[in-house]
Amino acid sequence: MTTYLKFKELHNQTQPLIIGNVWNVQSAKIYEKLNFQAIGTSSAAIAHSLGYEDGEQMPFSDVLFIVERIKKSVTLPLSVDIEFGYGKTATEITDNIITLEKLGIAGINIEDSFIENNERKLKDCVPFSRLLKEVKTILTQQGISIFINVRCDSFLLNVPNTLQVTNERLKMYEQAGSDGIFLPCITKESDIATIVLQTKLPLNVMCMPELPNFETLQKIGVKRISMGNFLNSYAYTALENMTTKNLTEQSFKALF
Repeated sequence: MTTYLKFKELHNQTQPLIIGNVWNVQSAKIYEKLNFQAIGTSSAAIAHSLGYEDGEQMPFSDVLFIVERIKKSVTLPLSVDIEFGYGKTATEITDNIITLEKLGIAGINIEDSFIENNERKLKDCVPFSRLLKEVKTILTQQGISIFINVRCDSFLLNVPNTLQVTNERLKMYEQAGSDGIFLPCITKESDIATIVLQTKLPLNVMCMPELPNFETLQKIGVKRISMGNFLNSYAYTALENMTTKNLTEQSFKALF
């Protein structure tokens, strides 16, 4: 079974697929040690670890370097967050995806928003859906199979008529050939249940303070749960707090 098929099957199991979001080899190895079924990169965590802001501020070559190191260090299926695709055309984006697939990557995330003047906005769903379809067509023509998880940012941006806007977009993304749908910042149980009924695609939600527990998410039909960049932030907050304690106490005893 190919890595792509194995990864795709994980979205059809009874329990949701818990994705450990990684930013380097160390974090990937921890999730492998904890017997996770799959991992995915966090673009924000990788960007911050390399001194960039999120939103395609780092060059794609840096993404490839990190991804290749992670892939060579663990055996888990790996999905890569490519943000807006690191390209302006379907051909450019597809070339990037093919490069990742040749490294053994099982899937990608691509977003339907963009950043303009430091403000994130939703893309027009019609040309974006057309772009997705073109990407899917080129991949199919070249015999490339990779799981395309489309991140819809309607809840993240809290747009008016969120459910209606989301439903309209998901229908278009389904028709364009997406394999999965990712809705960061959706947290209300009723909203999640509604979306599950409105799409045939496996729904991916993300770690948020108000997100229902895993058992509840399973009952209402969620198929994938991501951690985002939150554990990355937690790790470095813990580093700062411990270092502060060491300096305050003028001792390393608290560390051990």
